[in-house]
Formats: sequence, C-alpha cells, structure tokens
Amino acid sequence: MHDTISKAVLITGASTGIGRATAELLAARGWTVYATARRLESIQDLAARGCKVLALDVCNEDSMRAAVATIAAAEGAVGVLVNNAGYGQEGPIEEVPMAEVRRQFETNVFGLTRLTQLVLPGMRRQHWGKIVNLSSIGGRLTFPGGGFYHATKHAVEALSDALRFEVRGFGVDVVVIEPGPIKTRFGDTAINSINAARSDHSPYARFNDLVASKVREAYEGPMGRLAAGPESVAKVIEQAITARRPRTRYLVTAAARIIVGLRRVLSDRAFDAFLRTQFEQPAAP
Repeated sequence: MHDTISKAVLITGASTGIGRATAELLAARGWTVYATARRLESIQDLAARGCKVLALDVCNEDSMRAAVATIAAAEGAVGVLVNNAGYGQEGPIEEVPMAEVRRQFETNVFGLTRLTQLVLPGMRRQHWGKIVNLSSIGGRLTFPGGGFYHATKHAVEALSDALRFEVRGFGVDVVVIEPGPIKTRFGDTAINSINAARSDHSPYARFNDLVASKVREAYEGPMGRLAAGPESVAKVIEQAITARRPRTRYLVTAAARIIVGLRRVLSDRAFDAFLRTQFEQPAAP
C-alpha cells in the first residue's frame, strides 16, 4: 500500500535527444526516473546514471500497459509523464504513403493520448500529477513539406488545452513544451523520410530537394546558430514540473521565439508570402 504521493517520472523516447537529456538531468536532481524506449538496449547505459529503464513502445497497447503497471506496482503511480517520443515525417501531402501517415499519427498523437489515459487514474487517486507534452513550434505554425508532422503537433496542442481544463480539478497540471530547432537526430530523421520517398520523376522532386536543404539548414546553417542542445529543453521540463503553478506553454530557443512572434503578427496571406521567399512553390512546368 502506497500512502504517499508518487512523483516518479516516466519519460518516453529516452534513447536519444531530449528524452535522454531529460532523464539524465532529472535523475541527477534526485527524481525517480523511469527512462523508456522501444529497444531496451538503447537505454541500458542510463541505469548507470541513476535511471530505472523499461521497454516501452508507444504504438503497442500491451507495452504501454505493462510499463505503467510496473511503475504503479513499485511507486504507487506515475507522478510525472513526459510524452517525448515522436519523429518528423516530411514530404508533400500528395505523395506521403498513407501507411506512413498512420505511423506518424500513431507515434506522435495516439500513443501520447493512450499513455496519458493509462496514467491519469493513478494521478487522480493521489490528487497530484504532471503531464508534459512535447510539441514544437510546429504546433503553432506550418512549414511547406511538413504537413503531416505539423498536423500531429497541432493535435497535441489541442488535446493538451482540452485536457488541462478537464484534469486541473484533480490536481493534475498539463504543460506543453514548444522547442525550436534542437541539435538532435530529429533533423536527420526528417531528411531521411524525404529521401525514402524521393523520385526524380515526381512533380515535387525539386521541392523535396529544397525542403531537405531547409531542414538541414535549420540545424547546420545560419539558423542553426540559434538552435540549442537537448539539455536546454530538459532544463525547461524540470522547471515546469517543479513549478507550483506551471505555465501552460514553454517556448524553447531564441529561434522559436522569433519564428512564433513573426507568425503571430502576420496574416495568413502575409505568412504565405514570407514562405515564398524561403521555398519555391511546386508548379506545372
């Protein structure tokens, strides 16, 4: 029987990037951290950093149930859920295969949603919990060639807003983290998703090449100087879960503040015009 409040932290997608940096930081600060990933071998080294490690696939119901049950048995409940697992699917709407569209939503939205459903009963019982959803500046605006990725992040924003209202009375806070470009493998994954579907005969061939170059530039070009390491996001996550009254949204990186600020002041047509200065629109020859 657990008669104290559990503040055990469950982090998804902890094998690399933001998830790994968050697991390492929180464990170092004394939190009980359950770092998870699809492949257990990819996070085994985190055990030496003070984390408990579990296999968890956010696209698999049994895997999610088992991880939450393991933590509940040991700690009483999941006290903090960091929904970090996700990736970026790039490519024009017309050409991305529906199987890839479904996989994108299954990972970025449906897995996040189902895991949230599974941890909420324990949080409600103890009248304390923190749910941290990793969104992106891509949840506030949309760049060409990334429609499906942006759609998932817009969905995360909407789900978080509804959930925040629904669970606040149970003592559960819902926080959205909105990073700009972060120096992780995320950009490589996005570029690989373009390359996988690339065809020289596609009417979008030139556009795909440009999108790939823009993604690379965001991390390695001039804009990359405004990018930050995953540790910067980890620090904001710690700030959010330790705050008595956390903000609903946390923008991370100077690039994020600049781009979101620009989108806020521009009309839709003006923002489209800005995008045309950055991307060549696909068109008939």
